[in-house]
Amino acid sequence: MRQQRAPRPRSSATDRPGDDPGRLAAATTACLAAGPPGYGTPAWGIPSPPREPAPGLAPTIVITVLFGLFGLIPAALASGRARRAGHPDGRYWIAFGAGLIGAAVLYAAVTVAVLTMTGHVDDYVAIDDLAIDDLAGVEDEAELPAPSTDALDPWAGATASGNAAGTCSFVPDSSGNPNLVDVGTPPAQVPTSGTASLTMTTNAGALRLTLDRAGAPCASASFVHLAEQEFFDGTSCHREVNEETFGVLQCGDPSGSGSGGPTYRFAEEVTPATGYPRGTVAMANSGMPGSTGSQFFLCFTDTELAPDYTAVGVVDEAGLAVLDQIAAAGNDGSFEATAGGGAPNVPVVITSMTVGR
Repeated sequence: MRQQRAPRPRSSATDRPGDDPGRLAAATTACLAAGPPGYGTPAWGIPSPPREPAPGLAPTIVITVLFGLFGLIPAALASGRARRAGHPDGRYWIAFGAGLIGAAVLYAAVTVAVLTMTGHVDDYVAIDDLAIDDLAGVEDEAELPAPSTDALDPWAGATASGNAAGTCSFVPDSSGNPNLVDVGTPPAQVPTSGTASLTMTTNAGALRLTLDRAGAPCASASFVHLAEQEFFDGTSCHREVNEETFGVLQCGDPSGSGSGGPTYRFAEEVTPATGYPRGTVAMANSGMPGSTGSQFFLCFTDTELAPDYTAVGVVDEAGLAVLDQIAAAGNDGSFEATAGGGAPNVPVVITSMTVGR
């Protein structure tokens, strides 16, 4: 026979905490002391929900790349939120640093692209060494620089010759200079031997010029052409410099302003050995290759210049005496702040320039 169990007695009133005020109070106190459930791992094995890191990485990177140090703002805000939430905040400062590197790369790439499109990547020039009008291709008072001992002169020793087997290239001047006078263009085929004689008559006296067709065929041909067209007649010699190693009278500008000339340009005919002793007639230019026009200077001292100006001929002894008289009167110093020298104190005007007399 199966053993029979005695029936389980029913609980008395004191077995239920709700029926016993003392037990109920104790249970309530224990429950309140335990507090609300936290984010720890519950007994049933389901992990607590992860806390999301504070947002801000993307804004920090984007703003830093586009606006540089302004990226500090989102980085600082995101870092603060991360600390308050109990997360490490280093990631936001790393993002800021990466953004700065990205900004530097971006700006460098944009700069190179812009310079490449505008054609200036390889065209950096020492602007301080050039006059503003020189950059525009216009002759001005600075076209004949003061003597320089700068061994790094960018044009020193340059050789530019437009002459090849008696052929010269006279290029139209497209600078828009209003002080240019159109008297046509010399023929491209020019003599390359012998000399040409010019008589330069001024209010101070006459000077006889002998041009070297062998050494400077293009400049000689241009000089003769302009004289035949009466280009020089009635023009003034606008600049005089009177220094021991730099004594010149500059003429040949129909406007008298120092920026005039014919409507064409041609190349300099020089070598590293080109010099400017007393009595030299040389062609002025704007300081840029291929910018020779009509302006010329007459040396009344041994003049020290870089070999950048075509030595086209010489002045006779009687002409040098006239130049010495002009130099003795001095100049007004109006060009001292720029090119040196000034307008002659006694105005000098070319009344005529004739060929072969």
